[in-house]
Amino acid sequence: MLRPSAFYNVRMSAIPPIEIDAHGLSPLGMSPAQFLARYWQRRPLLIRNAFPDFVSPVSPDELAGLACEPDALARIVRRERLSASDDPAQSRWHLQSGPFAESDFANLPEHDCSLLVQDVDKWDADVAPLLDAFAFLPRWRIDDIMVSFAEPGGSVGPHVDQYDVFLLQAHGRRRWRIDSRAGADTALRTDSELKLLRRFTPDADWLLQPGDMLYLPPGMPHHGEAVDACLTLSVGMRAPATGELVGDLAEHLAEAMAETERYRDPDLVPATDPFEIDAAAMTRLRTALGPLGTLDERALRDWFGKFITRYRSAALPDAGAKPRTPESLARMLGEGRTLARHPFARSAWTRDGRRGRLFVAGESWAMGMRSASTLAAARRIDAAAFVALDRDAHAALSQLLARGWYQLQRKTRSRP
Repeated sequence: MLRPSAFYNVRMSAIPPIEIDAHGLSPLGMSPAQFLARYWQRRPLLIRNAFPDFVSPVSPDELAGLACEPDALARIVRRERLSASDDPAQSRWHLQSGPFAESDFANLPEHDCSLLVQDVDKWDADVAPLLDAFAFLPRWRIDDIMVSFAEPGGSVGPHVDQYDVFLLQAHGRRRWRIDSRAGADTALRTDSELKLLRRFTPDADWLLQPGDMLYLPPGMPHHGEAVDACLTLSVGMRAPATGELVGDLAEHLAEAMAETERYRDPDLVPATDPFEIDAAAMTRLRTALGPLGTLDERALRDWFGKFITRYRSAALPDAGAKPRTPESLARMLGEGRTLARHPFARSAWTRDGRRGRLFVAGESWAMGMRSASTLAAARRIDAAAFVALDRDAHAALSQLLARGWYQLQRKTRSRP
């Protein structure tokens, strides 16, 4: 195992180590630039003591309570062992989707069982600050923090994720095995509703303690199993499939096209072969698909900003709040109130010439670059922050408040 000081002395041409001890220096055990250059989407990395003396911000009971919320995305996975062998191929996994009732937990076994809840960073204010440790990544790339609680032997089976993931051990111990070899077999089993690997041959085997963290790039086979009752926090990235991107872009462009815009062939001549799609037809097709062939950089940025800030969860805000003018907002904020962004409101911004464009929950607003950058990052807006924003940002906040993506919070009273 290499200490960080030893890591820094490794020549750039050398293969970086697969395991290091952060020794309390930083969660990555190295600078973000080094991590991104040498590991990100390239190699796995086990970071011992990434978060020394880590105490889980959420308990198993709190997680179970969250899994009972109507809008929560939760699953229970039970492992059925078909033999005494520890080989995952000799097991079946059964999936139950939430939301759950308290009675659903009463009869669960005390082994070979896992509860997984998505978006815990948005439900739990104590979990959300963990994302600050990953501020070296674009925030719009981070999807959520999933938390899993597993009884001894609990697992979701060997599988592959198509996105980057950081697996932080929060409580108890979990054994992780991975197959880091090029060309690893990723064929799936046909007897499970979970996407499990048919064969799994690991080449690394680790036991993670609280505070240890495992980074896995996309496409790497892995299998985690609880040694004792444990909690694991999974920071997953958002990585849309190309088909999803193309489909959404086409839908976005189609919305702006009139019904009268159609395939046309006023230059048609008698067909030599009536069944042939000839070169002239393809030229007309390209004309009919005009927006796809002439999409400029600005239009592409506007679509992508809206796309990447839309969220999958059903936990949407209650819209229809009373519209507030910028002047009334300034007055209320001046009285000590604040504007708090809804935890499910994803945000980003981009440059638009000399101006900026803010994206929140699939919508966009033009404003100054400084205002766009500020609003994309700020979780709360007080009077001072509001005054520093430009008029376009004030108007955008008024609309976002009416849609429910921001909420006015009352001034907290100080205790006597």
